[in-house]
Amino acid sequence: MENLKVDNKISAELIYRSADTLIILGILILASMHSSDYNIQGYLIVGLGASLLFGLVGRFTDIYTSWSGRPFFRDEVIRILVTWLVTFLFLIFIIFAVKTSEEYSRFVLISWLFSTPLLLISSRYALRSLQASLKRIGINNHNIAIAGITEQGLRFAEMINSQPDSGFQIAGFYSLDEEINTIELPRQYAHIGNAQAMMEAARSGEWDQIYLAPTSGQSEASMRLINELADTITPIRLIPDNFTNSLLHSRYMEIAETPILRIYDAPLSTQRAVIKRIEDIFLGILLLLLVAPLMLGIAIAIKLTSRGPILFKQTRHGLRGEKFQVLKFRTMTVCENDGNIKQATRNDCRITPVGAFLRKSSLDELPQFFNVLQGHMSIVGPRPHAVSHNEEYRQLIPGYMRRHLMKPGITGWAQVNGWRGETDTLFKMEKRVELDMEYIRSWSLALDLRIILVTAFKTLHDKNAY
Repeated sequence: MENLKVDNKISAELIYRSADTLIILGILILASMHSSDYNIQGYLIVGLGASLLFGLVGRFTDIYTSWSGRPFFRDEVIRILVTWLVTFLFLIFIIFAVKTSEEYSRFVLISWLFSTPLLLISSRYALRSLQASLKRIGINNHNIAIAGITEQGLRFAEMINSQPDSGFQIAGFYSLDEEINTIELPRQYAHIGNAQAMMEAARSGEWDQIYLAPTSGQSEASMRLINELADTITPIRLIPDNFTNSLLHSRYMEIAETPILRIYDAPLSTQRAVIKRIEDIFLGILLLLLVAPLMLGIAIAIKLTSRGPILFKQTRHGLRGEKFQVLKFRTMTVCENDGNIKQATRNDCRITPVGAFLRKSSLDELPQFFNVLQGHMSIVGPRPHAVSHNEEYRQLIPGYMRRHLMKPGITGWAQVNGWRGETDTLFKMEKRVELDMEYIRSWSLALDLRIILVTAFKTLHDKNAY
């Protein structure tokens, strides 16, 4: 059964890679035919090189991993755009480095740049739709059972049901003998037995997979259950609780021949921290040069329309809690920077007319590129909160200050996922912190580029910005 699934994965990856190669190479050849300096051999070499490079970059951006459960437009499309942009820029760099740029038509290359991602996305959407249709009629589906009527088990089931194209069908829930304070099972889910029935089903291979969702704190009983399941033929998966999830994202190190678990530690190694700093300096200077005329115009507009300074400075916590002065264009009639800072709300009377536009479009954040070049901030990272807000939420949200294990950013993973703006409820701040920690745990250069691209698309129509 597992071998069959591996073969299916390999087949899907082969189909995707073949389609990508045909599109990248085919569009370039077709575009070159409409050029007066048609050179089939030169364009063929460039096309093949781009196809190979796209596949290599795709390994880092994960465009060939399973798409099940991943949103298409908010995830896969962004990965494809980042992969193609990196591929094209690197290829152009090579062409200029070997001094062969005059051999290729600018019209052909520009047409190739913009038309290729459109067809790559369209082909992925068509292939995904085809596979989703097959799953809806029961082809290549996985019948799964969940052992444990717990919060994490029910949450997992809800996520599966919200994504019918994922290919998973929930047969029902098994109740475990060690459960305490049992949660009532919703009507839409069947109760298919107890722990003993689950063991028998695992031995007989009744389900494609069984997901364990044991009660938190019952580690001894859980280990006994896992040991018993070792003598079965069914793949077993564990849905972690909050404590287990923290351990899963920890790393081991060895001191004095003793294995040590690094539970809360600096997320970036020295090498990765240097890469991120180079990214910040390079992109920071580039973007600052591009927006310099716009910043000058904004400064003049602020000065002419309201009294007060052009820039607003406020104390924030940076890496490991170090305090620094964050820079913004002033958008309010006040410049609060004390122990009682009121968050901006919808239709806030303190916001100036120019400030309303700047906040809506996130242009008030542009001066923070200077913070980036100073080393206090990063282009991408957890957004810095006012010091008074940090003191408030660190007492309400466990692990809140772990956000400061990485430099704060102008934009972040939480912001591009819709958790931007006023945090008028504790739940909103909890979701922001959750996504910040997800970003810290899974940082990569490709993820940063993806967040920057999404930010550029979303800032002008973000309903949470005011």
